[in-house]
Amino acid sequence: MRWTVHGERTLYESDWVRLVVVDVEVPGGERFEHHVVRVPRRAAGTVVHDPDRGLLLLWRHRFITDTWGWEIPAGGIEVGETPEEAAVRETIEETGWAAGPLRHLVTYQPSNGLSDQRFHLYLASGATHVGSPSDPGEAERIEWVPMADVRAIAERGEMQDGLSLTAVLYALAFAHLDV
Repeated sequence: MRWTVHGERTLYESDWVRLVVVDVEVPGGERFEHHVVRVPRRAAGTVVHDPDRGLLLLWRHRFITDTWGWEIPAGGIEVGETPEEAAVRETIEETGWAAGPLRHLVTYQPSNGLSDQRFHLYLASGATHVGSPSDPGEAERIEWVPMADVRAIAERGEMQDGLSLTAVLYALAFAHLDV
């Protein structure tokens, strides 16, 4: 069943996020206000896989949750940029490696009951080192993690970032990566 949207009003707005209250009606008569987080910038991320080296991952701290974990290179899509172009750019900026040919893995909405945020995920076949990351504040370290260790990282809860976890598990499940 499809809900009816009667309108929305903005409570807060910045370049990063907009919090709105949406006036909605559920079929059958109930009408109420629902808080929604609008995210104007979409994001793209890349699972960089090399059969000899494994996955290219970043070990980083996230201040919001005060947690450390492994992540794939990812970030916001700039105005006029395609998701694939953003995935390539973010990989170079965050790791210093230029991703090989990309294949689209999945596009998904991580929290569609609360937000319209959308992630575009890719799988890269290999990478070429092009220098130091241009955005060195992204990670404490950047490593090629052997495939044998990737599943254990997920199992131990060392990859808590939803974008990264979804991308890596999706790649393991559907991209036929050697483990």
